[in-house]
Amino acid sequence: MKTFKLVSLDIVEEKNEDITQRRIKLNDGLIINREDDRGRWVIEAYVDNQYEDYFHQILTNSEELLIQVKITKSSNQPATFLANVIDTNMIGNDMNVIFMCTMVDRRREHIEKVLKTLLDEGYQGEDLLEEFKRRGEEAGT
Repeated sequence: MKTFKLVSLDIVEEKNEDITQRRIKLNDGLIINREDDRGRWVIEAYVDNQYEDYFHQILTNSEELLIQVKITKSSNQPATFLANVIDTNMIGNDMNVIFMCTMVDRRREHIEKVLKTLLDEGYQGEDLLEEFKRRGEEAGT
């Protein structure tokens, strides 16, 4: 297992067909790569108890969340995870929230989106391959 400092936590929410990010103010936190055969990560976020009702509702409803975190430095690119809240604990005037997560491969997600767009535009066969390569070069991927 490898442990890293958690420096930011955003929860991606959909409201009225709009996608927003809810920034969770961290007092502290860590993220652990379990290095298990299912590719799971554990995130422990130490936050103010103002989030108690919010996380209790998510835990009670067993909601799966899409979260973005920054690891080690705030200048790092965010990593995206599918997460479930598996526990919360009150610690004085604060609380910790424990998530079990799997990482979302954003590069693969982008490739799949480009491919779907090309198929929707009617590209097939060799033309599909050539246009996919051309758009990949334009995007720098």
